[in-house]
Amino acid sequence: MSLFKARDWWSATLGDQEEFDQGCLCVADVDNSGTGQDKIIVGSYMGFLRIFSPHPVKAGDRMQAEDLLLEVQLRDPVLEVQVGKFVSGTELFHLAVLHPRKLSVYAVSGTLGNVEHGNQYQIKLMYEHNLQRIACNMTHGPFGGVKGRDLICIQSMDGMLMFFEQESYAFGRYLPGFLLPGPLSYSSRTDSFITVSSCRQVESYKYQVLAVATDMDTRRDMEQHKLGSGKRLVADWVLNIGEQALDIGIVAFNQTAYSVIILGERNFFCLKENGQIRFMKKLDYSPSCFLPYCSVSEGTINTLVGNHNNILLVYQDVTLKWAAQLPHIAVAVKVGNFQDLKGVIVTLSDSGHLQCSYFGTDPSLFQAPKIDSREINYEELDVEMKELQRIIKEASKTQDILPKTEKEDDLTVISTVSPDLDTVSQAIDSEIGTEAVPSITVKIIIRSRLTVQKTKVSVCVQPPLAVTRDQFIFDSIEPGVPKAMILSVFLKGNCSPAELEGSVVVSYSTPTGVPRVVLCKFRLPLRLVCLPAQSSKIANHKLTLDTNQPPVNLAVLFPEFADHSNDEQTNVLGFRLIASGSITLLASKTSQRYRIQSEQFEDLWLITKELILRFEEYFRKQGNKDFTCSFSGPVPLQEYFELIDHHFELRLDAEKYEELLSERARQFRAIERRLLTRFKDKTPAPLQNLDTLLEGTYRQVIALADAGEEKQRIQFQMFTKLRSATQLVVMLIGLWQKLSKDQIAILEATFLSPLQDTQELGWEEGVDAAVSHLLRTCLSKSSKEQALNLTSQLSMPKDTARLKKHITLLCDRLSKGGRLSLSAEINQQQPLVIPDFQLDHPAE
Repeated sequence: MSLFKARDWWSATLGDQEEFDQGCLCVADVDNSGTGQDKIIVGSYMGFLRIFSPHPVKAGDRMQAEDLLLEVQLRDPVLEVQVGKFVSGTELFHLAVLHPRKLSVYAVSGTLGNVEHGNQYQIKLMYEHNLQRIACNMTHGPFGGVKGRDLICIQSMDGMLMFFEQESYAFGRYLPGFLLPGPLSYSSRTDSFITVSSCRQVESYKYQVLAVATDMDTRRDMEQHKLGSGKRLVADWVLNIGEQALDIGIVAFNQTAYSVIILGERNFFCLKENGQIRFMKKLDYSPSCFLPYCSVSEGTINTLVGNHNNILLVYQDVTLKWAAQLPHIAVAVKVGNFQDLKGVIVTLSDSGHLQCSYFGTDPSLFQAPKIDSREINYEELDVEMKELQRIIKEASKTQDILPKTEKEDDLTVISTVSPDLDTVSQAIDSEIGTEAVPSITVKIIIRSRLTVQKTKVSVCVQPPLAVTRDQFIFDSIEPGVPKAMILSVFLKGNCSPAELEGSVVVSYSTPTGVPRVVLCKFRLPLRLVCLPAQSSKIANHKLTLDTNQPPVNLAVLFPEFADHSNDEQTNVLGFRLIASGSITLLASKTSQRYRIQSEQFEDLWLITKELILRFEEYFRKQGNKDFTCSFSGPVPLQEYFELIDHHFELRLDAEKYEELLSERARQFRAIERRLLTRFKDKTPAPLQNLDTLLEGTYRQVIALADAGEEKQRIQFQMFTKLRSATQLVVMLIGLWQKLSKDQIAILEATFLSPLQDTQELGWEEGVDAAVSHLLRTCLSKSSKEQALNLTSQLSMPKDTARLKKHITLLCDRLSKGGRLSLSAEINQQQPLVIPDFQLDHPAE
C-alpha cells in the first residue's frame, strides 16, 4: 500500500443510481451554530438535498445515522447549492438551491433533542424565484459593494445573466456573442463577473457596466439595439486561452496577490486582476475539479487539482508538491473544519461517493504473513516441470485463432422448428396476393448457468423470408430459469428464397461485464415455400445427378409431397414454388440417376439441394457412409450467364433513373431559386410561368422516384434469383470435379460475397475481382500470370463480357486438373521471379 494515499477520515455513499456534479457540493456553517464546525451540503440531480456533520469515532469510520442531519427530496433536480447572506434584515447564513426553473432560499435550523436520537434539523423556505429561462449555474457576492448581504447572479442556458437582490428581481442582461454557457464567478475586489465564453475567451464584465447597460429581456430587443441606440454591454477585458474551461476560482487571501485562476481541459491559468497572465501550468492528464486555497508561503497560491486517474494533486504556483490516490474520480472538492480538525479535504464523485480525507504518510498497519519455510524437493519439481512443459507443448500445437469454448457455456440457445405448418397463417404484409401464404412456428429457448444482463436476441432469415418478430430484449436472465420465445417465419417477397436457413444471435454480458455472443442456426422446411404439384415432362432446363447407391423411392425421400393414392408414380414427383414456377423430379428405375427439370434455371436450386440433403440423411440412417453424388457435366454456364446479363441490365437501368432523378432535382432547385428571388424582390415581377414549370418538375421528380423504387424492388428479386443460380453452379462444379469441403468453401467465398448488392459496389465487380485473384494464384499456369497485379479500384464495368470470360476460364482450369487453394504452390513449384527489365530479352 502506497504512503501517498488520501487517508480516509470519514466517508458515505449517497443514494442509489443518483448523479452529482461540481456545483452539488458546498461546505459551510449553514445552521449558524457559531462553533466553527462546518457542515457538508450535497444536492443531487434526482432532487435530494442532504446535510452532514461528520463525527467519526475513529479515523476511517463510515457514516453513522447521527451524521446525517437532514435529508429531503425536492421536486426538481438540484443544479447547485451555495451558502451566503441571502435574506434581508439579517446577516445569518442561508442556503440557496438552484433548480432548472427555480431558485429557492432556505433557512437551516436545529432543535436540541432531549432523547438519545439527538438534535432535529429542518429547513424553512424563506423565498423563491420562478425563472423564465432554464438555469445553468450561479454565483453570489456583495455586488456593487453592498455591506452585510449577498446578491445572486444566475446564468441561463441562453446566455442571460439574471440578478436578484435577495427577495426581489433586479435586472437581466444578455452576454454578447453568446453560444454556450461557461463557468461563472464573481470578483469582489474588482466588482466584476468572470466567465469563459464558447469562443474560449476569458471575459470580465463590471457590475456597474451590467447595471447601466441597455435593458434587454429578449433576444429581439438585443437585435434591435444597435450601436448608438443606448449603452452596449462591453467586456472590461478579454483573454483568449484557446480551450474550454471547467471551473473558475478567485484568490484574495491575505499575503497573497489577487488572482483569477482558470482550470482548462489541458492547462490551468493564473491571471492578474486586469486579465494578464501571471503564470500557467500545462497538465499531462485530464482534470476533473480544482480548488485554490491559501498558502503558507507568502506570495504563492496552493491549488488542489483532481483528475480522471483518481489522483488529487497539490500545486504551489506551478510546482507539484504532493500527489495522493483517491478511491474515486472527484467532480467537486472543498476544504472544511470538523471536530477541531482544520483543513479536511471533502471530495464528491459523480455517483455519490462522499469522502472526508487528509494527507499524511502514516504507514498501513497491514503486514504480509510469514511464509512457512519448507525444504525443496527437486525431484517433485522436475516431475511438475515436465508435466507443465508437456501441457504447453500440446497447447501450442493448435493454431486456432478463436479460443476453445468451455465444457459448459454460460448461456445455451436451442431453436426448434415446428414439424407442421401453422393452422392459421401468421403471414403479414406479404407481397404474394394470389393465395394464402403459409407460415411455420420457430421456438427459441435460452438457458443460463449464471445471471447474465443486457440479453438481446436477434432472429435473422434471408429475404424474401421474414419473421413476425426479429428481436427480444431481456434486462437479466436468472440461472436455471429458461426463457422461451415463439415467432413465425413466412415468405414475404414475391420470389423464391436462395436459402432456407435462419440464425439466432444472442448477445449478453457476463456478471463481470464481459460481452459475449452465442449463435444458433435452424433450417426451415421446403414445404414453407413449395407445394405439391402435377409433374410435367416438358422443361427448358434439366440436370442429371448420379449416385453410387441403389435407387431410392422418391415417396420415401419426400413423403410430404408424394401422392399416396397413386402408388405407381413412385419415381416422379412434382413441385410448385409459391412465388415461382414448377419443378419435376424423376428417378431412373434401372440406374442410380436422378433428373431435376424446370422452366426456370434458378428454380432448380432448392429442389437439388434438398434432394442431396435428404439422400445424405437417408443413407446415414441406413448406416451407409459411402454415399457419394456426382455430376457428369457440363456446367450450364450459358443459362447462368443469361441471369448475370439480366441482373446487370437492371443495374444499368437503375443508374439511368438515378441520373434522371438527379437532373430533375437540380432543375427543381434552380426553379426554386428563381422563384425565391422573384418573391423577395420589393417590386413585383411576373413569374413568367415559373410556377407551372415548378409543378411539372415536381411531378416528374415524384414519378422518377416511384419508378426508381420499383426498379430497386425488381433488382432485388433478380439478385435473389442470381444467388440461387450461383449456389447451384457452385454445387455443380463441386460435384463435377469432386472438390473437397475446403475447396467448395473457397468457391462459395468467391461467388457468394456477404456484401450487399448496391450501385456503388455490385455483385459483378466483386466476383470478377475474386475470380481474377484465383486465376492468377492457385489456378495460374505461368509466372507471368502470377505477376499480374490487380490493384485498380472496383467500379461498375461497362458490360459482363470480362466476368463471363473469367468464369469460363475458371471452369476450364478446374476441368484440366487445377485445384483451389489459398496457396499458389498447389499446382506448380514456386516460379522463378525474373526482373522486369529481362522480360523483353529472355535468356537463350
